[in-house]
Amino acid sequence: MEMDGKTVLITGSTDGVGRYVAARLAGAGARVLIHGRDGVRAKALIEQIRRAGGAEPVFYQADLSSLAEVRRLAGAVVADHTRLDVFVSNAGIGSQNEGPSRQTSRDGHELRFAVNYLSGFLLAHLLLPLLRASAPSRIVNVASLGQHPIDFDDVMITRGYSGGRAYAQSKLAQIMFTIDLARELAGSGVTVNALHPATYMNTTMVRAGGVTPISTVEQGGEAILHLAAGVDVADKSGLFFNGMNEAQAHPQACDEDARRRLRALSLELTGMAAG
Repeated sequence: MEMDGKTVLITGSTDGVGRYVAARLAGAGARVLIHGRDGVRAKALIEQIRRAGGAEPVFYQADLSSLAEVRRLAGAVVADHTRLDVFVSNAGIGSQNEGPSRQTSRDGHELRFAVNYLSGFLLAHLLLPLLRASAPSRIVNVASLGQHPIDFDDVMITRGYSGGRAYAQSKLAQIMFTIDLARELAGSGVTVNALHPATYMNTTMVRAGGVTPISTVEQGGEAILHLAAGVDVADKSGLFFNGMNEAQAHPQACDEDARRRLRALSLELTGMAAG
């Protein structure tokens, strides 16, 4: 995809790999919509892109632990733009961000499930009319190789909680959603794929987990850019990638009944089932 003149929304793009992807796409002439919670970081990124001669991005501030703020973000994007060519769902918190203990979102859901998965699920659905109208367009879900099966008797992990399990469950949910959404969008000109960008990149999330980085945001960023703009993946949808290559997700991702149950739960929790 030629990115000059295209409009791209990247959640979680004021830091880490999202920041790298935003700068690269702006440098390629895209109109980049950046998102984050920190206005100071956003201003620094805007200035960096401006100094480099890229198209000045537009900043949208929102806390994705609140479904109301997700709806507000979607509403602002739809009101401000007549097209959306790429949506990169990148925002997330790791296994130790915000502390290792179990926490809940503003809506009362387990925090990692809410931020890493439910917010992207809701945002994608709210942006679909704009993405469909802009076809050919793409959705890229930034997931992980770290995947844990969902226990539908305790999705919010009220028993035996660990940050690692919660993070891995949220990432598998993203992949399951990717497969389902790709089927729903077949023939629409909108593709959706998920990926593990790179292992333990040098990001705030990884450092917060006490892990020594073993790859760079540049490596992970190039993998995301590949799905966002690569010619060779233009017609591919519903797939999971490890870096640049197609890969197999956890077996639960292939379980149609599990995906059906997750979809029903997600529609209920986000209020989409009623609307």
